[in-house]
Parts: sequence; C-alpha cells; structure tokens
Amino acid sequence: MRDSAWRSVWFKFKSRKRSYYSLWLFSILTLLSLFAEFLANDRPLLVVMEGRVYAPVFVAYTEKHFGGELELQVNYHEPYTQELFAERGATVLWPPIPFSGTSIDYDLEAPAPSPPNARHWLGTDDQGRDLLARTIYGYRISVLFAFLLTLFTVVLGVVFGALQGYYGGMTDLLGQRISEMWSGMPVLFILIILASLIQPNLWWLLLITLLFSWMGLADLVRAEFLRGRNMTYVLAARNMGLGDGIIMFRHILPNAAVSVFTFVPLIFTAAVSVLASLDFLGYGLPLGTPSLGELIAQAKTNLTAPWLGITVFVVITLMLALLVFIGEGLRDSFDPRIV
Repeated sequence: MRDSAWRSVWFKFKSRKRSYYSLWLFSILTLLSLFAEFLANDRPLLVVMEGRVYAPVFVAYTEKHFGGELELQVNYHEPYTQELFAERGATVLWPPIPFSGTSIDYDLEAPAPSPPNARHWLGTDDQGRDLLARTIYGYRISVLFAFLLTLFTVVLGVVFGALQGYYGGMTDLLGQRISEMWSGMPVLFILIILASLIQPNLWWLLLITLLFSWMGLADLVRAEFLRGRNMTYVLAARNMGLGDGIIMFRHILPNAAVSVFTFVPLIFTAAVSVLASLDFLGYGLPLGTPSLGELIAQAKTNLTAPWLGITVFVVITLMLALLVFIGEGLRDSFDPRIV
C-alpha cells in the first residue's frame, strides 16, 4: 500500500470515533501498566537521607545502607525500617499504591479477603495482597502475552500461508492436509496436558499456544496469495526475472495486508482469553503470579467477597470491548466499500 492509501485508512479509522477513542484508551491503559513498578510497589521510589539519594525502585538495598545492622534486604513496611528513617530524618517518596502485585499486607483491619478501604482501594484477595496492584500487574502480563503471541502468530501465519498460496500444487496440498489434522485437535485439552508436564511460565505458555494459533491466519493469507499469484502485475514481475521472495512480500503481501490487519485484533482478543482460561484452571503462570485468570478463580472461590468478581469482570470486559471496537474500526477502514 502506498503512503496515500495508508493515510486514507488512518482518516477512515479516525472518523470512527468509538474505535479511535478505544485505541487511545487502550494505549493509555497499556502504557500505564508498563510502568506498574512506579504505580504499585512495596519499595519507595526515592529515599533522601543524610544528603544521599536512594532509589529502591531500581536497587535492592540492605539494612546497612540505611544505618541498620544486618545485610538483609530491606522491608520498607516494617516498623524497624520506619524507625531508622525517622531517626535520620529521611524523606520517603512512595508510589500511589504502596504494595506490589505479590506483597502481603500483614496489618489488615479485617480478615482477608478484606473489603475496599483507604489503604486498599479495591480491597485485598484471600491472601492479603492488594487487589488493585495485582490487577495492574495482571493486566500487563495479559497484554504482553497477547502482543507477543499476536506478533509471532502473524509472522508464522503469513509465511506459511504465503508459501502455500504462492506455490500451490503439492506444497498447498500437503500444507492443507497438515493444517486440517492440526486444527482438528482439541486445543484446550492439549494445552492443559502440555502445561501439566512442564513447569509453566510465560515463555512456555507462549510457545505452546503459538503451536495452534497461526492456522486461521495462514488460511486467510493462503487465499489472498492464491488469488494474487495470477494477477497481471505478478506475472509481469515474474517475467522480468524477479525472485519469488520479492514477488511474494513486495507485490502480493501488501494487497493481503488488509485481511491480516483486520484479523490481528481477533488474535489479540483470543490470546487474552486463552491465558485467562489457563490461569483460571490452574495450568497457567507460576503460582503467585498476578494474573486475571487467577483473580477469576479467587472470585469463584470467595463468593462472599464481591469486590473480587466485580473488579476482574470490569477489567476483562473493558479490555475485550476496547479490542473489539478497535477491530471494528480496522475492518471498516480497510474495506473499500465503506466510506
């Protein structure tokens, strides 16, 4: 697509106010989550004491750095640490939420899960961890997982679909048979089995999920390349002696980009749902990792703590709704029949 065509697509997308504002809101939420350590952390951002400046958010200090006696990592919420700071007239700058996604508050006013109050704005989970902090960190993990999965899925789907569609014949036949057999497998059960055989982490889950996520996009790209390989400009480029790689990715792929871009939000949405499902079933990220699926499981277990269910419902609903609106805008922007 030429620059003028991309500008036309952007103007059409911008004219869809719901999609445009959804993109802005999703971008802002994602950007804030990327700096979660500065929003929710059990370590101060800065400590100014006796003319020296410390940055606990970046560096793990020991008690000796602040006048203590032991070479132990500082727990900044302990009374002993607070006394050290008070004796030396330290100035401490805390983040807005003085708890990280894994820190436990041992000074709760009510048994965990405790309801929202001035100390914990959305309450705590059943282990005394700040719910808002875990939501921010869980949102970040979900977005990063979905972004990486979408990126790798697009690369694999485009490569396999392009090879099948461009060369056709036996290449396309074998690719289709493999794709049909692979897509006929019960994906969720296989993910659960594989996740139970290994120690799950973000990269293993990404690899396992990627094994099954590229097939839908590959079929779409294959159809575009089957249609485009016999176009006049492609035949002319082939007669001029251009290589297959140049023809595929310089001449045919730009015209297939419309289908690819409209499919991307669907892949992203599916990635968020898959990770949440695995975490909810207990086959996802390592135990204790902040995740939206783990919050769903806690909401199911603690029905007497409605703030858990309400929080995770609002976050997931908002995230998926924004992605759907963005996808609608992309679909309409690339469709030449819609003005």
